[in-house]
Amino acid sequence: QVQVAESGGGSVQAGGSLRVSCAVSGWTSSWFCMGWFRQAPGKEREVVASIDDDGELRYANSVKDRFTVSRGSAKNSLSLQMNNLQPEDTAMYYCAATWACGSSWAASSIYTYWGQGTQVTVSS
Repeated sequence: QVQVAESGGGSVQAGGSLRVSCAVSGWTSSWFCMGWFRQAPGKEREVVASIDDDGELRYANSVKDRFTVSRGSAKNSLSLQMNNLQPEDTAMYYCAATWACGSSWAASSIYTYWGQGTQVTVSS
């Protein structure tokens, strides 16, 4: 059984930094794409970043140059370093996994497994 678990997050003032991490257990396939999404109250879930099986990194324009996604020492782990956070970054952040992303990396529908989410709150 595949399980996805996020950790980290918290509260910070505008301009600060936070790091969220994700670990996926029970994954047996050699193909593996992981992504970060976020959802603010009253808004739709949106993609933040992804890392595909070949290591290709992709970012939403709203976080490019501020957020960095990277794999952990284990292939099935992922981190998101968030710098220069702004109040509009406040949301529940979710980690998701699937077999391959390709050009559909931003579509939440292609991701099969999801974590419960971790809250990130940025105050002005």
